[in-house]
Amino acid sequence: MAKYFDVHPDNPQRRTLGSVAELIRSDGLIAYPTDSCFALGCRIGSRDGVARIRSIRQLDDRHHFTLVCRDFAQLGQLVQIDNDVFRTLKAATPGSYTFILPATREVPRQLQHPKKKTVGVRIPDHTVAQALLDELGEPILSSTLLLPDEDEPLTQGWEIKERLDHVLDAVVDSGDCGTEPTTVIDFSGGAPEIVRHGAGDPGRFE
Repeated sequence: MAKYFDVHPDNPQRRTLGSVAELIRSDGLIAYPTDSCFALGCRIGSRDGVARIRSIRQLDDRHHFTLVCRDFAQLGQLVQIDNDVFRTLKAATPGSYTFILPATREVPRQLQHPKKKTVGVRIPDHTVAQALLDELGEPILSSTLLLPDEDEPLTQGWEIKERLDHVLDAVVDSGDCGTEPTTVIDFSGGAPEIVRHGAGDPGRFE
């Protein structure tokens, strides 16, 4: 049964987020809010967490997981990025974008695209997500909470708990989330390629 954490959207309770961070460190799988929509999240090295996300969303091994980072210091440890791309990303973050880039050795092989050796990274513009990342002290391995055969992500914390109570360890709720996932831009081929149009304005990459 998933624990339910009601978190203030503007002044998240540090003790509550400390409990959530401890669950993540203990290989727990959570649902948490971001600036685009709710996401599933676990520790980067959690094989069980990755397997559970794949099971919930029915994902194959070509799916790009996203490593949600607090800042560029964390992001820079996970992906290879040149100066031009750095400046482009810096201008667009924090925000509702996911960037696909070549992974560094810090990223477990199971999280990388099997052929391209790439991974998704993002820095969210969301008070609760940022506070949780700060409390945890490391990035969160994430995937949009979009269930198979459904067109839109779940937006209500109580509904997520009701429907996924048996497969999650915690639900972090700070009010309604959006229904649009992030805009995904692939930089692995050099020039930016918009892979998915979403909550972030794609205009700056076109």
